[in-house]
Amino acid sequence: MNVATSLARAAGAGAILRLGDLHKQFLLEGETVHALRGVSFAIQPGEFVAIMGPSGSGKSTLLNILGCLDRPTSGDYYLGGENVAALDDDTLSEIRCRRIGFVFQSYNLIPQLTVLENIEVPLFYQGISPLEARQRSRQLAEMVGLSDRLRHRPYQLSGGQQQRVAIARSLANNPLMILADEPTGNLDSATEGEILQVLIDLNRRGITIIMVTHEDRIAHIARRVIRLRDGGVVSDSPESEAVNSSLENLI
Repeated sequence: MNVATSLARAAGAGAILRLGDLHKQFLLEGETVHALRGVSFAIQPGEFVAIMGPSGSGKSTLLNILGCLDRPTSGDYYLGGENVAALDDDTLSEIRCRRIGFVFQSYNLIPQLTVLENIEVPLFYQGISPLEARQRSRQLAEMVGLSDRLRHRPYQLSGGQQQRVAIARSLANNPLMILADEPTGNLDSATEGEILQVLIDLNRRGITIIMVTHEDRIAHIARRVIRLRDGGVVSDSPESEAVNSSLENLI
């Protein structure tokens, strides 16, 4: 799919998010850096999208904007039908809390808390009752295969198990989408495959996933790959079902 087709997608109805002519500039040592140059695309509910690009392509800047951690210099960012491009910090923080789930390369678990307690953290900030939070956390732990590790703390878990906790935590607030930033970057190849299978299984349940990666072999498990270069979209291509379903070839 070429860039023109990608731009056309941005006008599609029912998108979970839509970017329109998004630009991001900042000053670095007195020079203006154009991190994003007119990025436009839309993502529909239930998609699994990989965002790729070399160092300096703008993918980290784009991820920060998608996660409401930063704002564009110009352009539109519609999330769940609301233009969030120019909202204030407090409103963006509320949106992050309620609409977006994050999975990081380094897990970002709280070492003093158990598996259940780590999963419960987003629910605490939403004012969910302790009983309801505990029940939901148990369900999510079971969903990612950790029902026998509920009382363990992060130091008692393998890297793959810690990432499963992080994935479960990202689902706690029933987000519109999950943003996964190099989710297997700290894992060996066998564990990498297990975590990617967890993401595939979640997507098959209808969960929207946007994954940033620099590796083609990882990106190809997604059903769509958006490639960036020099701050712009250079390709936006659906992956074949054959590639997506052949995880065994990856591991």
